[in-house]
Amino acid sequence: MEKNTRVLIYEDNTDLRASLSQLLAGTPGLELAGALGNCTQTETDISRLRPDVVLMDIDMPGMTGIEGLRRIKSVSPGVSVVMLTVFEDNDRVFDAICAGADGYLLKKTPPVKLLDAISEVRAGGAPMTPAIARQVLKLFPRTPPKAKAASPSDDSPANLSAREQEVLNLLVEGYSYKMIAADRGISLDTVRSHIKKIYEKLHVRSMTEAVSKALRQGLT
Repeated sequence: MEKNTRVLIYEDNTDLRASLSQLLAGTPGLELAGALGNCTQTETDISRLRPDVVLMDIDMPGMTGIEGLRRIKSVSPGVSVVMLTVFEDNDRVFDAICAGADGYLLKKTPPVKLLDAISEVRAGGAPMTPAIARQVLKLFPRTPPKAKAASPSDDSPANLSAREQEVLNLLVEGYSYKMIAADRGISLDTVRSHIKKIYEKLHVRSMTEAVSKALRQGLT
């Protein structure tokens, strides 16, 4: 039997915290690990509650969600952290990505989309609303790849195959795993296989890192 995904919420708005808690507690396959109003005791919380996924508000009293994110990644890098925010703020998006955020959503994201995001991040994706994805694209100046001699075994600057390059391009455009599968006419498992190889070749561990590196190095 597949283990439930344990989700921990950090949200200082009492009403939103209660509604998120109710949503998660009533969803098959998910388990509410906890719902807290601040992240000042992050390391202790993670050790005690053992979440698989954290929904992290950016603005909270005592400590920002971005600092909480950094602390989570320092003690338990395998925990997926999806940031929740009211505003599409460039600086905060950039700070959250640099701190290791696995996803970035607006608080007004519909409940169904939020549940999809939890599934996606558990599958290795980096859920972002289209508006946030556009902000991410603006954060990294596109630079042309350095010219280099072509070779039969080197299909791209990162030695990606033609199909892997296609998948990377779609990741940069903000496509989810499911959207890539539909766009390319391939299975979800095939998408995951391509993305795993992309991570290995780019020496990254998440979709956010892959997109960031692709934009910085002009790989798309």
